[in-house]
Amino acid sequence: MAEKERTPRRRPEGRTRRRAGGDQEESQEESAWQEWGKSFLVAAVLFLVLRAFLVQTFVITSGSMEDTLLVGDMLVVNRAAMGSPVPFTGLRIPGYSEPRRGDVLVFDPPHEETLKLVKRLVGMPGDTLRMEDRVLYVNGEPRDEPYTRHTAVADEYHPWMAWQTQYLVDSVDAGTYRPTRDTWGPLVVPAGHYFMLGDNRETSLDSRYWGLLERWRLEGRAVFTYFSYNKESYRPFPWIREVRWDRVGQGIR
Repeated sequence: MAEKERTPRRRPEGRTRRRAGGDQEESQEESAWQEWGKSFLVAAVLFLVLRAFLVQTFVITSGSMEDTLLVGDMLVVNRAAMGSPVPFTGLRIPGYSEPRRGDVLVFDPPHEETLKLVKRLVGMPGDTLRMEDRVLYVNGEPRDEPYTRHTAVADEYHPWMAWQTQYLVDSVDAGTYRPTRDTWGPLVVPAGHYFMLGDNRETSLDSRYWGLLERWRLEGRAVFTYFSYNKESYRPFPWIREVRWDRVGQGIR
């Protein structure tokens, strides 16, 4: 007897529609994740570009710039102003302005490769600088510096200051020259170099000690304080309990 051919069983239409709907939902969910991933990638790239070429943040960890900058101040630094180096290349994007005397700048110091400092620019290329009993003279004229802070500590000599003999004016005998923290010079700043000082003069390790700064070492100009708290406090959670609200958004001069 011939075997009866079996008629294929039809699946309910509703079940087919549910599966198609499920596939569509999975496709939409996958598409949503892809969009989120693309958005995150774009945001990350924009952040890196901004961080590398336009703005930078900097946290004050020492008192060398008091009272202009306090320990715990968090700064926004304008990198675009003076140009930014292109990572992993020897190229530099030109800036729209040049360093100015009196600028508060972030830079790479010559004595420590992994360190970044913030100081005030006081000596431009071609300037003749000297200090007599804590008074700074620029091109023979005493400099008005209302931002400086002085403390009652004795003057000192440091062997690092020996670099100054290479830049003395001709009238000074390099053989007998012995600079101190509070009295030194006159020095002539050569082309392409800058002289940096901390505003808290007796506690600042600056150009008096480690020397002149080349132009390529300048990172940017400090613009304003975006947050500040008493970092030296012994109280718990000082970033919440000891915020210096009066310094938030304060411009740096």
